[in-house]
Amino acid sequence: MMGEIGSYITTIGVDFKIRTVDIAGERVKLQIWDTAGQERFRTITSTYYRNTHGVIIVYDVTNPESFVNVKRWLNEISQNCDNVCKIMVGNKSDDPTKRQVETGDAMRFGESVGVRVFETSAKENINVEEMFMAFTNMVLGAKKQSQSRAEREREREKDTVNINSHRDRERRKRGKKCC
Repeated sequence: MMGEIGSYITTIGVDFKIRTVDIAGERVKLQIWDTAGQERFRTITSTYYRNTHGVIIVYDVTNPESFVNVKRWLNEISQNCDNVCKIMVGNKSDDPTKRQVETGDAMRFGESVGVRVFETSAKENINVEEMFMAFTNMVLGAKKQSQSRAEREREREKDTVNINSHRDRERRKRGKKCC
């Protein structure tokens, strides 16, 4: 469901998009869930964190309150996601006369919390594609690294011999605790 405010389209509730991109010859399907940042939608957005590989936190560079809320969103993400890639995106960077969140402030905050920062203008399509491609590369790299770790762990488990496993299973069946 979408509502229009001025020349910007604001998300009401949740919006969902699918986009397929090519990364180094590999087709990657992105499922993008735009969960409205307004407080009244907070209860429904927490359900969308499950099985998430990446989160883009968007704030409005013309609205300092939206930048203040980034910290709360980062906390909520860390409470609801185990290991997820995160970036911050300052949107509406096309009009410097309306800017109220300085790039340097956002960069310093991002660095302090270990989150990469981008600035975009969705209205003028400035840096949007670059941000999505960089983020997709980040998420894809993290996912491949995680898969590689899991594969190494499975290989290690193949080399492990549990000498007492049969005897321990028999004891548990009989209810014995020791000897």
